[in-house]
Amino acid sequence: MTTAAPAIRLSVLDRSRTRRGEEPARALRDTVAFARHAERLGYHRFWVSEHHGVPGVAGSAPTVLAAAVASATDRIRVGTGGVMLPNHQPLVVAEQFGVLAALFPGRIDMGLGRSVAFTDGVRRALGRDKDAADRFGEQLAELLGYFDGSGRTHRDVHARPAEGLDVPAFVLATGAGADIAAEAGLPLVIGAVRGEDRMLAAIDRYRARFRPSARAARPYVVVSGTVAVAGTAEEAERLLVAEAWASAHARTHGEFPPLAPAEEVLGREMGPRERAAYQQSLRGHIAGTPPQAAAELAALVARTGADEFLVTTSTYDRAALFDSYRLLAEAVRPR
Repeated sequence: MTTAAPAIRLSVLDRSRTRRGEEPARALRDTVAFARHAERLGYHRFWVSEHHGVPGVAGSAPTVLAAAVASATDRIRVGTGGVMLPNHQPLVVAEQFGVLAALFPGRIDMGLGRSVAFTDGVRRALGRDKDAADRFGEQLAELLGYFDGSGRTHRDVHARPAEGLDVPAFVLATGAGADIAAEAGLPLVIGAVRGEDRMLAAIDRYRARFRPSARAARPYVVVSGTVAVAGTAEEAERLLVAEAWASAHARTHGEFPPLAPAEEVLGREMGPRERAAYQQSLRGHIAGTPPQAAAELAALVARTGADEFLVTTSTYDRAALFDSYRLLAEAVRPR
């Protein structure tokens, strides 16, 4: 192990990305296998995500997938990054996490986001509208009330077996959600989706406005991002190619596709708009050899004051992906 960077608590968010020519079931099984791998490497948490109607992502039911992950592991914390609360009734979310926490006591995290489904069709199917995210603060308060008995929305309703259980809650945010996390006194999970300057401003605002609560006595910041590690910088940068093209394709064609092999992406003919989006998608990530990646990550943690880093890397080559997470774990010595 190298001592290039101080120890930082490392966790994983896996989005169950599908790959060209494979069934979605393979992606879900890969997520479970990945969780076992992450546990062996000493990662602190393993979270799964929620996406609806997206051909490139198999993870549409995060609490169901979290149950499979928790069943296949022994120690690592398991949770969601996150359940998109505006898509659901808070009572149902409380019941689902209550069941998870009852089955796997002391290991379940409740990561909650304020995004609503991306397309009109999916929103209609879920019975939601674009404005559903505006009520996230109310939904969050209702959900937490089912656990601690403080609920005022439906006084005669009890969430079983959630009531009385201590399930740590986290708020996933890009901007406005940071204020909600601060007001609720909850840990914040944030990434530089809109640029690092805006992320840093949101983190500063969160810390300044944080109200201590029974769930968190002080601010707790989890920064999320992509980290690609390999034997050479060129190999590490190659790991970014598949996801970068998928993001560029989504921006220019309106559909997020399965991951494609790096050599296929590098040989593609792209129009000006797609090429520009692709180049943009390659920026802002950490990629390099173990010492390089450890140093860059340490610098990011210093700039943000993060308490934890949530690694969100995806790539087509599974073996290279697992190796990247191993090299990163060895480089920064997660506790």
